[in-house]
Amino acid sequence: MIPYSFTVTSHFLVTLGLSFSIFIGITIVGFQRNGLHFLSFLLPAGVPLALAPFLVLIELISYCFRALSLGIRLFANMMAGHSLVKILSGFAWTMLCMNDLLFFIGDLGPLFIVLALTGLELGVAISQAYVSTILICIYLNDAIYLHQVSNFIYRPSTLICLFPSQ
Repeated sequence: MIPYSFTVTSHFLVTLGLSFSIFIGITIVGFQRNGLHFLSFLLPAGVPLALAPFLVLIELISYCFRALSLGIRLFANMMAGHSLVKILSGFAWTMLCMNDLLFFIGDLGPLFIVLALTGLELGVAISQAYVSTILICIYLNDAIYLHQVSNFIYRPSTLICLFPSQ
């Protein structure tokens, strides 16, 4: 969001590299914490034996695509916002360079729109950082605690204490 700077997260390989390194780290933590029992993450308890091969394959694909989805989500949101601001900035600059009679409508209007979109882009960048952090924490929680309920996950008793009846 700094003018005349380079946006690293607008490149797919950078975001994909970040997400795959996090994916590998979470997998390593899962194996260190749980050993080979970490593979039980691929097969929920109580599954009929006939469905086990299909569920393991589906869960393995789902687990591997977590890294890809993190990278694509970050790349797409950053690239779309930056492209929109770049296109509209070029339009606003062209309008500002024109000498017309409708100065306030033709020149300042696109400039204010670009400033508003820059604020929106800053909000999107902050929300993407938040969403990525929350998803990484959820994935790490799943790798550490497997199928157990931990303190990180929502507990109904906590909500009852937070919102007492009147």
